Amino acid sequence: MKKFLAIMLTVLVVLSLAACGGGAGTKMTMGTGGTAGTYYGYGGVLGQYIKNNAGINVTVVSTDGSKANIQGIDAGNYQLGTVQSDVMAYAWDGIRSFEEEGKIESFRTVAGLYAEAIQLVTMDPAIKSVADLKGKAVSIGAPGSGVYFNAIDVLTAAGLAETDIKAQYQSFADSADALKDGKIDAAFIVAGPPTPAITELCTTNSAYLVPIDGDVAAKLMETNPFYTEHVIPAGTYAGQEADVKTVTVKATLIVSADASEDDVYSLTKAIFDNIEAITTENAKGAELSLENATGGMTVPFHAGAAKYFAEKNIEVPVK
Repeated sequence: MKKFLAIMLTVLVVLSLAACGGGAGTKMTMGTGGTAGTYYGYGGVLGQYIKNNAGINVTVVSTDGSKANIQGIDAGNYQLGTVQSDVMAYAWDGIRSFEEEGKIESFRTVAGLYAEAIQLVTMDPAIKSVADLKGKAVSIGAPGSGVYFNAIDVLTAAGLAETDIKAQYQSFADSADALKDGKIDAAFIVAGPPTPAITELCTTNSAYLVPIDGDVAAKLMETNPFYTEHVIPAGTYAGQEADVKTVTVKATLIVSADASEDDVYSLTKAIFDNIEAITTENAKGAELSLENATGGMTVPFHAGAAKYFAEKNIEVPVK
């Protein structure tokens, strides 16, 4: 009798685990970004909700960001990663920052998370549009970086070449210092607003955002489908009295193509069924939505994520 009860108990445990839809005993490492950045902090919150609601033990690690996370998944060191949607498109196509490595197709999209806006900031009252950057000293990010390619795309859409400006290749912090010191006229900063570097500039100086809209935005999105329109609401920065239109790429969660459908379904559900709770722990959770999750993605989704979105009547491409 005892042996029979033991067997039945084992069967019940197995069935209960199967009913959870995967996750039990699964371990995943998530590549994020620097410890002071949004990727790392937000990744920690998402990892905790995945662990608590999907039963997947997620270890969040600090990395050098998008490219490193894609390479880490390709090498088998990570199973999850947070990346810019444009950088993952470069990897998938083997272009720009992935031209030397060639195509990387060992990852799939889980969902878009939040907007990383292309913010053009200046203290020069003569700069009212992208076209006004001609002949100006402009910081466009480190060569080969995501910011650099975003800046080049915007300039090209406005009919400008890199040689039409006095290009400076600086980090966010260095760009802010150079603007304050009058060494540059404008800077491209790609990050979720409000961005601390811009907040400081607008609070202590007469800095403001230049819109990226109209024909420039239309040409940009026509040529590069990973860009989408975005509005930075009035009051986001000191002195900003009106909404500012721009374009954005998306901070995106990706996963190894080898991850099981059940596990990816469960972790996607763990995130999008808990949006309100996640938002209480990180403000970027407020941007989680089915529309943001699935729009503007150029890399195929994992079948597990697609299964979740299909339950919400949203069809996404898979491979």
